[in-house]
Amino acid sequence: MAAEVLKFGHDNKTDPFENPQHACTGVFANILGTDTNGDITVEVFGSNQLGSATEHIQMVRDNVIQASLVSTGAIASYYPRIDVLNLPFAFSSNAATYDVFDGQFGKALAADIEETLGDVVVLGFPDTGGFFAVTNSKKEIAGLDDFEGIRIRTMSLPSHKVIVQALGAEAYPLAWGELYSGLQTGVVDGQMNPVPIISFAKFGEVQKYMTLTNHLFSPYIMLLNRAFYEDMTPEQQTILHYATKSCIAASRGIAHAIEASDRGIAGLQKQLEITALTPEQRKEMAAVAQPAFEAHIADNLDEKAGELLGLFKSEVEAANKSVAMK
Repeated sequence: MAAEVLKFGHDNKTDPFENPQHACTGVFANILGTDTNGDITVEVFGSNQLGSATEHIQMVRDNVIQASLVSTGAIASYYPRIDVLNLPFAFSSNAATYDVFDGQFGKALAADIEETLGDVVVLGFPDTGGFFAVTNSKKEIAGLDDFEGIRIRTMSLPSHKVIVQALGAEAYPLAWGELYSGLQTGVVDGQMNPVPIISFAKFGEVQKYMTLTNHLFSPYIMLLNRAFYEDMTPEQQTILHYATKSCIAASRGIAHAIEASDRGIAGLQKQLEITALTPEQRKEMAAVAQPAFEAHIADNLDEKAGELLGLFKSEVEAANKSVAMK
């Protein structure tokens, strides 16, 4: 019998030591292929070979490809409630994010995405590279007042616009594929992403300043076509879930390794002036950004989104306390 082929698309480079997305998919492909004795083979297509992340979602739904890792920005048009993840300055540490997305909230979010889309299975929430930092070409951001006068690119998430504006900057949505040239030509002054993404996208070439704001944590959503999943044997499904857990662990590990290496902060220090915020500065920013965000959710999303946000906040609070006690 010929092997079943699982086509897996993503939108980042195909170097597993350069970005968490390809590290995750590489581990997933290796385990699923090996542990099923070749009955399922995974073909990974990175660098938008099969289309954009938004197109990948529809392709997974249509079973044109079977799996993808997509950003919160990409899935927002299919699932607007994803915006609840963008509560700014919520997490105290990376460890707390893992507790939340591996725990009760992650399960509730996955179930709601599956119910809304209907034709996908949410396997988990791999790491995009840790917390967001803000880069720009105009001035050092060392406090709340420094955001004024800076145009910052955001993903196509309404909450990102709300947060950036609450901090005092101008928000400017721009597609990922246009971001480097937008920074280079001055269409936007800055952007916000995790450090590994800032590094592999080479934004240090077109930016002067980076502030470690840690204001957002935005995981990937790992999607699988539901019909493909239901056609798998129970043994294959067990292997699939093990491969997923290993994939997520790989994404988290490589994200930290990149950040601590010459491909991360150490390398970016040669190009950018880097500023770390104090806890007091983050609290000051949270005091203006969080109320604006919560008002946005209440005004623009439904009751179910409000319930998810309530669960998210309670799980984040518990995770922050748990990590602090360890």
